[in-house]
Amino acid sequence: MSSEEMIPFELEKQNSSADALIVAALERIGESIRVMLWEQAKEHGLSPIQVQSLIFLYTHDEGKANVTYLSKEFNVTKATMSEVIKVLSEKKLLMKKDNPADTRAQLLKLTAQGKRIAATTGGFANALLKHIGGLTDRQKTGLKTILLDLIYNLYQEKVITMQRMCFTCTHYDMVNNKPYCNLLNITLTPDHLRLDCPEHEQK
Repeated sequence: MSSEEMIPFELEKQNSSADALIVAALERIGESIRVMLWEQAKEHGLSPIQVQSLIFLYTHDEGKANVTYLSKEFNVTKATMSEVIKVLSEKKLLMKKDNPADTRAQLLKLTAQGKRIAATTGGFANALLKHIGGLTDRQKTGLKTILLDLIYNLYQEKVITMQRMCFTCTHYDMVNNKPYCNLLNITLTPDHLRLDCPEHEQK
């Protein structure tokens, strides 16, 4: 059976294939993250995507604070994201303001209450962070490299979108057969690779 035909969640497959077990394990971790996010959302009477939107606006620059960008970030339609923003606005967690650079797209700005909730809920995955913090530096570097490669491969296959990582950036280059950032003028060792870079420019 090819990898395309394999069902990694079948116990027989998990117990006979390391590939299947790893996929099933990643699914378990993804589920645990969804549970932790849902628990935080319920505490504030919000949905997971509403909390994710608040956290994103709190942690990213104003240039990404609009409905169009958020809909691409979370891979939902503009209509769905508009409804999310409408609810958050009604709850007085964010406000809309005119965008001098683009009159067609209003900027989204968190209110003081919205910032407080974003700061509180932004730690929803700290239980996982605690366990990762216990890994050795070598384990962290290996895990980081594997995850970034997986994410990039899924991005290339259009499974996921809006990746602000080194591999998808115009500044990314190969110099002397090594990854290099032409903006920061540094060789991109595994410790330098970024998943979400504020200087990212899409290829």
